[in-house]
Amino acid sequence: MRVLDLVVIVVYLVAIAWFGLRASGRQKTSKDYFVGEGKLPWWTVSFSVVATETSVLTVISVPGGAYSGQAFGNVELALGYVVGRVVVAVVLIPLYKRGGFVSAYQYLGTRFGLKLQGLASVTFVFTRLLAEGVRLFASAIPIKLLLDEFGVHADYRTIIVVVTAITVVYTYLGGIKAVVWTDAVQMTLYLGGAILAIIVLWGHVGSTGVADALHAGKFDVFDTNFSLAHIATSTFALPTAIIGGAIFAMASHGSDQLIVQRILATRTLRDSQKAMIASGVFITFQFAAFSLVGALLWSYNGGRTFQELGLASSDNLYPNFILHGLPVVVSGLLVASILGAAMGSLSAALNSMSSSSVSDFINSFLSRSPSEQSLLRLGRLMTLVWAVLMAVFACGFSANTGNVYLTGLAIAGYTYGALLGAFLLGRLVRRANQFDAVVSFVVTVVVMTYIVRYVKIDVTASGETVPSAIAAQWLVPIGVLITLLVGGVMSRFHRPPEVAALPDHDDESATVPTVAGRN
Repeated sequence: MRVLDLVVIVVYLVAIAWFGLRASGRQKTSKDYFVGEGKLPWWTVSFSVVATETSVLTVISVPGGAYSGQAFGNVELALGYVVGRVVVAVVLIPLYKRGGFVSAYQYLGTRFGLKLQGLASVTFVFTRLLAEGVRLFASAIPIKLLLDEFGVHADYRTIIVVVTAITVVYTYLGGIKAVVWTDAVQMTLYLGGAILAIIVLWGHVGSTGVADALHAGKFDVFDTNFSLAHIATSTFALPTAIIGGAIFAMASHGSDQLIVQRILATRTLRDSQKAMIASGVFITFQFAAFSLVGALLWSYNGGRTFQELGLASSDNLYPNFILHGLPVVVSGLLVASILGAAMGSLSAALNSMSSSSVSDFINSFLSRSPSEQSLLRLGRLMTLVWAVLMAVFACGFSANTGNVYLTGLAIAGYTYGALLGAFLLGRLVRRANQFDAVVSFVVTVVVMTYIVRYVKIDVTASGETVPSAIAAQWLVPIGVLITLLVGGVMSRFHRPPEVAALPDHDDESATVPTVAGRN
């Protein structure tokens, strides 16, 4: 009967590729390929933002985390994310829309110069290679479990290559339109899968099981341990989740091309702002849904640990239930939903990396402006290049990587502070020029690499003192402070740059400093 599950998955893969190509139409220009000529509906873009950031990390790791002890801490974290998105909607998105940009880093080029724009682009794509590599590897976990059910022992690398190849088909041909519309479908599918799992689990455990989970603290939302060491090291400590989460969201949704590109595909500034803020509401609901899956799984399994269940990690808990706790066809549909999450984040990453490569790096440093047809061909070529590299990076991870959700957050800590810091330096320190920005950017990345890898804080748990890394949410504000401090000090040793105005869009005006002699 498991053959029916495979049929469902294959039909889904074919259908989503066909739908993406149908929805995208024929791409004629690079702007159409990268931002859909700025004509996509805001609600579709909002769904795409959620699908892009959700990926498999949320689908399998959040239930596992709620099962193992994090409870509803991700909902608390989402509240901080909402605050950060509101700030991005008010402060940064107007800059991008008024400038008519297809990349967030074009603002840095206008404000400081092409060197910083290119540096930011290179930093972005390198960060995405690592972070999306974790996500792509995570997508192979449930697929491998399913194949093992049939006695087909494919390794993670084979699965990664196949998923990448399928995703490239509609991403290469359809561009951002294909990515956004398929994201909307995929979000509906995996969120619907979570709701279906909740219904089935609730039917198994009943009110008694829910009460047991509640008594065990599986529904706790707020972590009110206010010891300084706990706040500094715990992702879910209340100040970390709200304050650190808000600043983290400002970086991930305001200075990361992966998200900004989707927002720039809307019709108007107001639509962009609605898409950004609505995505925060949707992601909060998603965190609640997947956390509830984890709490109900705890009751369903009688509170046994994943080791006692014979599983390799907490990330295997939800996939294991899908395969063994759901009827045939239904389990195939939920595995397809996990595939959808994987393909959604992968296609988004490939298109945004291609966009940044072409608009921020290659096109900016060419002596002559290529034709639109040349840029379109170049954009598609870069999509293929990044797809190959993404698969290579994903194959570098292993089943011993740990909780993939927290691993993804830690990777962002290397560069997000420098990226957001560069934008804030341009907005807040009007004397800063390109040299100040480049030096402060590089210094921040170097210092944050040391902090992420080597700085530990002693935390007392269960009577033992354990050295723990700084919580991922604090890495961004630390990086921002370093950038602003270094850039601000350096800016005091020279005259301020000249001032130029950005193009006026949506009946709003803004003036930003730029390098002398640059229009």
